[in-house]
Amino acid sequence: MWALRCLILLLFSAAAFAGHPSASHVEYLGGTRPDIPANSSGEIRTTDQVFFVFASKHVEVKIPYQRINLLEYGQKVSRRYVEAVVISPLLMLAKKRQHFLTVGFQDDDGRQQAMVFRVEKNDIRLALVTLEARTGQQVQYQDEQARIAGKG
Repeated sequence: MWALRCLILLLFSAAAFAGHPSASHVEYLGGTRPDIPANSSGEIRTTDQVFFVFASKHVEVKIPYQRINLLEYGQKVSRRYVEAVVISPLLMLAKKRQHFLTVGFQDDDGRQQAMVFRVEKNDIRLALVTLEARTGQQVQYQDEQARIAGKG
């Protein structure tokens, strides 16, 4: 009986921490949005019909798909957005291959904005396909290796 109670408690705990279904776990590295703390762990959700969503314990950001004008995926942060990103020196020294998703969009005032996420390559494929379908933008893969990782 005790073992059964422990198993049930374990299952409920796992469900509580499982996150949103169809979400990709990411780390927000930085960008042009001052309202999002850099290096925030969270998830991106593409299940909403109208909004791309980034949710962390600090903030939830919703961007209309129609305003997204750049999707870039690869193993480095694009030079054109590196100035907008604060990257930890420890990240630059890591030997493990890192994968990044850059989402560019126009804000309510028509200004170009960017958000850069570190993503798990095995957890991002569905989000990339969904982002292409919902935004009408093609993901710009930085190289053939990124294309293979992103399309599986």
